[in-house]
Amino acid sequence: MAKPMVAIIGKPNVGKSTFFNYIIGKRLSIVEDKPGVTRDRVYGEANWRGRNFTLIDTGGIEPESDDIILSQMKTQANIAINIADVIIFLTDIKQGVTAADEEIALMLRKAKKKVVLVCNKADNFGKTSDDIYEFYNLGLGDPYPVSSTNALGIGDVLDAIYESFPPKDADEEDDEIINVAVIGKPNVGKSSLVNKILGEERVIVSDIAGTTRDAIDSYFENDKGKYNFIDTAGIRKKNKISESIEKFSIMRSLLAIERADVCLLLIDATQRSNRARY
Repeated sequence: MAKPMVAIIGKPNVGKSTFFNYIIGKRLSIVEDKPGVTRDRVYGEANWRGRNFTLIDTGGIEPESDDIILSQMKTQANIAINIADVIIFLTDIKQGVTAADEEIALMLRKAKKKVVLVCNKADNFGKTSDDIYEFYNLGLGDPYPVSSTNALGIGDVLDAIYESFPPKDADEEDDEIINVAVIGKPNVGKSSLVNKILGEERVIVSDIAGTTRDAIDSYFENDKGKYNFIDTAGIRKKNKISESIEKFSIMRSLLAIERADVCLLLIDATQRSNRARY
């Protein structure tokens, strides 16, 4: 697809998903006040000044971590960096520049991509104006103070992104794409199947049930047509759901079913059917 791609990168819990949801105009990424909620790449469509582009939300990058899930989250973020035309590096102005920010900035400078440095949580511009200068030390140009929660400063960031886009391609608009939702219980292999079809590690795969939390869109094209495979969180019976994050995950799965043209129901052939209904 020829539309510009913009990836949101940053350490955990700086407000990437809130920023992402505001730009695309809907709650596509799960927002929770704890790090590590977003794990895979989440794609959304946006428009600014008449230009359509694809926005990518990513999991928080922990530069130094031996945790399996956190390591795969970093891998997914690196893939987003590689495929993006523009990078939004989102930081937390209240925390100031941290060691993780410095490591991520080094990663982005090595990538040699166009980067828009954004300092989120600037809820009061008058009190935070002096705090912005510390972020010049990251060596990524002028920082933009914003408040994703209060929608302050977002237009300036979108203008900066727009100015960084490559020249418009005459074939930017997509042809008709078939949406395929992959659904099923937790840990039946939905992410593995999607990765196999795509021929890449598009979504995080783990033996831990509940690894996939968002509905993850993945574009695929062959001689038969163009497809958008939507990997979804596993759906369990209501009486087994306790965590709020899982409730939001299932809501995303149900929304994916609604927007799908075709649903692919995946079951585990090694387990006895319990006649679960989806």
